[in-house]
Amino acid sequence: MSEPIDSSANGIKRRALLQGTTGMAGILATGMAPFVHAQEKIVLRYLGTAVNQDKAIGDKFKADTGIEIQYVAVTTDDVTKRAVTAPNSFDLIDTEFFSLKKIVPTGNLKGIDTKKIKNADKITTLFTKGEVAGKAVGDQGTAPKKVIYLEGEKSKKFSATPTQFMSLIPTVYNADTLGIRPDLIKRPISSWAELLNPEFKGKAAILNIPSIGIMDAAMVVEAKGIHKYKDKGNMTKAEIDLTIKTLIEAKKAGQFRALWKDFNESVNLMASGEVVIQSMWSPAVTAVRTKGIACNFQPLKEGYRAWAAGFGLPATLSGKKLDGAYEFINWFLDGWAGAYLNRQGYYSAVLETAKAKMEAYEWAYWMEGKAAAQDIKSPNGDVLAKAGAVRDGGSYEQRMGGIACWNAVMDENEYMVKKWNEFVAA
Repeated sequence: MSEPIDSSANGIKRRALLQGTTGMAGILATGMAPFVHAQEKIVLRYLGTAVNQDKAIGDKFKADTGIEIQYVAVTTDDVTKRAVTAPNSFDLIDTEFFSLKKIVPTGNLKGIDTKKIKNADKITTLFTKGEVAGKAVGDQGTAPKKVIYLEGEKSKKFSATPTQFMSLIPTVYNADTLGIRPDLIKRPISSWAELLNPEFKGKAAILNIPSIGIMDAAMVVEAKGIHKYKDKGNMTKAEIDLTIKTLIEAKKAGQFRALWKDFNESVNLMASGEVVIQSMWSPAVTAVRTKGIACNFQPLKEGYRAWAAGFGLPATLSGKKLDGAYEFINWFLDGWAGAYLNRQGYYSAVLETAKAKMEAYEWAYWMEGKAAAQDIKSPNGDVLAKAGAVRDGGSYEQRMGGIACWNAVMDENEYMVKKWNEFVAA
């Protein structure tokens, strides 16, 4: 997605006057003129990674409401660190569900009151029940359904059953797989095992973010029939050792051209042809395609590794800032942002409102797996797929219904990172 917003942007639009009797009653009770409220400026400090912070979304929200989003962009690990150590440094957090096991026990997040979220009951069942089209999906790792509900607004514990309070309101999610250059491989690719196929020696790459990279590696280990994991997202020390040993052997044999950390790095490796098969994110595949280069986000028989992010609120947030944060979350689920994300190859939390903001042919291509009736364009007008093309992985139900595991932080995380670093150094 785009670069972080420039928070110095001026020209704040007047905040729409609070609607309804409660807003008017408050104005009458205080004797304040409506224009005083209208001119009040709310700035929300939005903590997250640059990938999930999009200038267009911040600009559109400000145009619609007058509330300014001030993006604070840090790494995935630093989002978690700040949530744990500096909860007063942000007003809204955009973090992955797997980080919640570290954050929620600190009491630094406020349970989000779903009664204040207009479309809470329309959030996809993937999050609330772990189901797509009535069928359960794989829940190895930190499946959102395990951590989305809290026992109460101030609870430090997750609830196994639905409650009024959510830890995060889901924003964006996807199911990841391998990216390939079909023009350079010239044969079908159907298994994660291909990542370590000697045929691609020196032309393969893997993601160098330990907690995610090791799950991609586990998908490969299982696909090769080396080991069956009870939970790829929570390995034993012995399983970590086995997985890393497999990676080190492949690395020493010259399998990997690169271990990438950065979105743009993955795009450049693929676009240049230095790499023909690698761990990849859907929007990175899209970015390669916009350069006119063949690149597939390849469905594989073993399934996908999924991830999901959501908005959380710091426990100390109150008053106008809290109202503004709820307004942003409600606005985000209202359709414009969802349609914008869907057009980039992500998925939105409330499908119904996003559909209403998309053209029928766009929805058919992105969500129903149908051939494009006309050229498919990104939000900024780049052609992503020509008329007649079909989206990799097919429909929403096919892709999100094919999840094998979810991004996670393991109980043995420290040991895993230590072993991963041995692989990087090997």
